[in-house]
Amino acid sequence: MTAREILDSFPAGGPRGSWPAEEKAQQLRQSGTPAEVVMDLPSDRFLVVPESGQ
Repeated sequence: MTAREILDSFPAGGPRGSWPAEEKAQQLRQSGTPAEVVMDLPSDRFLVVPESGQ
């Protein structure tokens, strides 16, 4: 597995209906930084990372 830059991370157990990782990724995309959200199962966190291929 290759290391990837992590732009931000959020716990998976957030309040129902809350998507802070997706909201952060959207803010980054709007500011010109291609970003996507992936799940890190070992840490039980959502990670905001640069889009694949970047």
